[in-house]
This record gives sequence, C-alpha cells and structure tokens, in this order.
Amino acid sequence: MGKALYRKYRSKSLDEIIGQKHITDTLTNAIKSGRISHAYLLTGPRGVGKTSVARILAHQINDIPYTDDSAHLDIIEIDAASNRRIDEIRDLRDKVYIAPTSSKYKVYIIDEVHMLTKEAFNALLKTLEEPPEHVVFILATTDAHKVPETIVSRTQRFTFKPVDKQAVIDHLATIAKAEDISVTPEALALIAEHGQGSFRDSISLLDQARGINATLDEQTVAHMLGIPQITLVQELLQNVTSKNTAKAMQSLQDLYAQGYQPSSIAAAVSTILRDRVLQQDTVDPQLLQLMHDLLTVPAAHQPERYLELVLLSASATISEQSQINTKEVVIEQVTIQAPKVSAKENKISDPLPEAPAIEKPKLKKETEAVSMPAKKTTNAMQDFDETSWAQILTALKAQYNTLYGVIRMAKPTFANDELTLKFAFAFHQKRVNETKNLHILSEIVKEVLGKNVKITCIVEKDVEPLKVELPKPEPVPAKTSDIASISNIFGGAELLES
Repeated sequence: MGKALYRKYRSKSLDEIIGQKHITDTLTNAIKSGRISHAYLLTGPRGVGKTSVARILAHQINDIPYTDDSAHLDIIEIDAASNRRIDEIRDLRDKVYIAPTSSKYKVYIIDEVHMLTKEAFNALLKTLEEPPEHVVFILATTDAHKVPETIVSRTQRFTFKPVDKQAVIDHLATIAKAEDISVTPEALALIAEHGQGSFRDSISLLDQARGINATLDEQTVAHMLGIPQITLVQELLQNVTSKNTAKAMQSLQDLYAQGYQPSSIAAAVSTILRDRVLQQDTVDPQLLQLMHDLLTVPAAHQPERYLELVLLSASATISEQSQINTKEVVIEQVTIQAPKVSAKENKISDPLPEAPAIEKPKLKKETEAVSMPAKKTTNAMQDFDETSWAQILTALKAQYNTLYGVIRMAKPTFANDELTLKFAFAFHQKRVNETKNLHILSEIVKEVLGKNVKITCIVEKDVEPLKVELPKPEPVPAKTSDIASISNIFGGAELLES
C-alpha cells in the first residue's frame, strides 16, 4: 500500500517547516542556547504543522534523529480526543515521575488538548504547576479558546498562522515534480485556494486529483471539488438581481441537475458578490444581507429549499441600484469551502425563521390603505383587484417576509369567492399549501376582502406573477431631543454646559 503524499513529504526538521518562520526561529535559538521550557502550547488552524513541530521539537531537544517511522520510549503521544477522561490524565500524572529510559527528557505530546474534560484539565494543571525537571509537555490544539487560562498561563504559547497561498502553490509544484504529476499552474492555484492555508488539505487534494487524468487542468480539479461553472453562477445571479425569478429558478434547477450542492452554489454566488462589494466605493446593505443569508445555507435543515428562498427574497427586495452586471465582474477563482456542520447543529437549524408575533395592521379596502389607483375589473373580479393584491402582499411583508417572498411569485385570479394562485414552480405551490402558511394567508385575505375566501394553489407552466407596486413605508418621525423636552416642560431657559 502506497503512503499518502502528506505523510511522505512531512517535514523532518524545523528548517523544513514552511510559513512559520516566527516559530521555528524562536525554537531553534532556544534549543541551541539550552533554554528548554517545561511546557509548550501550539495553537492554530489544521494542517499548518503543529503536530510536525511537536514531534521535531521532542526529538531535537533529546538529540534524537527524527524520521516518519521513528518511535521512542521517552516520546509519548496522546490523542486527547480519545483519552480525555480524568483516569487517563491521572495515569499520566503518576508516570511522569519515572525517569527517561535513555534520553535527557521524557516528552508528552498531547494533541487536541482542548478535548480534555474539566476534571482532566484540573488533574493536568497540578502536574504543570510542579513538573519534574526531566519532563516536557507539548500541547497542540486547533481551538485555543477552549483551553483554560490556568493551563495557558503555565506554557509558552506559539500561534501558527495559515500558510500563504503562494507558498502552498510552490510546495505543491515541488511535490508534483518529484512525483511526476502533470498539473497546470491554474489547477495548483485552485487546489491551494481550496486548501485554505492548510498544507495537509492541499497535498491530500493533489493526491486525490492525480488519479483522475494524466494531466490535471483547472476544469478537472474544479469538477473534482464540486465547484460550479462560473458562467452558470453568473447567469443565476444576473437573473436574481434583474428580478427575473422564473429564469433564476430555472438556472438553479440546472445547477442542481448537474449534481452541484446548495452549499457549493451558495459559496460560488457569495464569492462573486464579495468581489463586487470590494470593487465598490460604498457598501450596499442589500448585497451584504444576501451574502449573510448565503452563509447560512449549508447549516439549513433543507439546504435546497432554503437557498431558493434566499434568492427569491433577494430578488424581491433588491433595488435597481443593487443590480449586478456579473459580466463586468472579474474573478480570478471561485472557491467552494462548505462549512462543516455537526449533526446536532443541522437538526436545530431552521431554514424559515418566523418574525416575532406583532399586532397585525388593520387593513382597509379603501385606496387610502394602499396608495394606488384601482383598475377597472371584470364582473368576475368585482371584489378583487390589484389594490387588494397589493394590500395582501403588504400585510405579508410586514409580518411574514419569507412567506411574502413565495406568495409574490403567484398570479392571482378571483371568482365565486375563490382565490386561485397560479405558480410557475411546484415548489412554491407546495410551500403555500402547508397548513401553517395557508392559515396565515387565509386570515390576511379575509381581513382585506372582509369575508372568508377559498384559496387554491395550482401550477401553470410559464405563468408570469402579477407585479404590483407596494406603498413605501412612511418615514419614522424623529424623536424629540431630551433638551427640547426639558424646554417644553420648564419653558425657555438658559442651559449650562457641564
């Protein structure tokens, strides 16, 4: 069985560690001068060299050559994720007083130390306070904030940083040359971008990709990573911002049909938006809101449905000033990195958060409620017109913005006390037909029309929604200042500055 590339090319000395010079120089000087601390804490993101530095340091302070397969009785590695209980730490505490077998120091490397229980940390703390002179602890973690301050204060802390993208590309190119892997610079750049500053992740991706084709190009790597084609994503975003919801939903369905996941699509759209925002002199709050909503897609209980609602809501609320000509946006790479969500987080995620209950606005049928002239209607529409539809949408938007984003996609018709909503997509029909949403809509329609109305939702291909202009919200009157209030109470008076 062949060895994984990230293991084969793991650093064997501090000089070979890339991108952490601020740490390796300090440790090298400390070893040369003999200033060895009794405890070190290595923190930082995954795959940047924490475990490698810990192993190299353990060997170098003992003047022992380090190889990937080396094992020594005086260097003990402990995985805190699987040895997190107090019993394991008590056993460690009892054994630290045993002298090294053949080395100067007995070194304990505790990986993912943040996983220890509270009781285990307390047991470890006692040992760190008064350690034997022949013992050195090297603690490593990706979540430094979970390590108690009492532990941190008794160690020398070294913070690793994500590796620069160009450094990762250069290292990948060196490995590819040594392994006789034919890969284009663009493909290496995409792998490095997707690795997000992690050497281990980037090398693992290269190892995975080399089995696909004899020559690795950007398109091959993008397909392996599940990154949607940039032209398809640009088309989707253009349809959203130009309020062409029917085409936007079709573009989204095309991406789904090609096997792209909602998290990947959301990340690709977010990348384009971020590039656009950085090119603007002023930040558009509507684009920022869309970027914020896209970040929550991977954690949603139903990511596909939630992404559709996010895009529909954006299309409904985005202004003409916020519309994006994606063809003018120059993007170097679109990188997808879906956040990892635990099963527990996935269960509690709610794709449709409801606004807190507020008092429903009293709606009237008169045109004063909605500033819009009523159009002449046929006999079949004598109790329902565009003004009534605008009132319904206004009430929905005020209290149930998510449901409003779906309802506005409908083309309404009214006859014989029955309101028929025609949708172009079955998804919208099913969403409105849910018991809770249908009840909300029925109550609002009853309040607008003054009578109970049967609501029927159907799907009709290529139907165009009824677009109406909603009234602009009235400006909130400015609050009277405190000084003005005092003046009104006590009359005119000279106010002294403090």
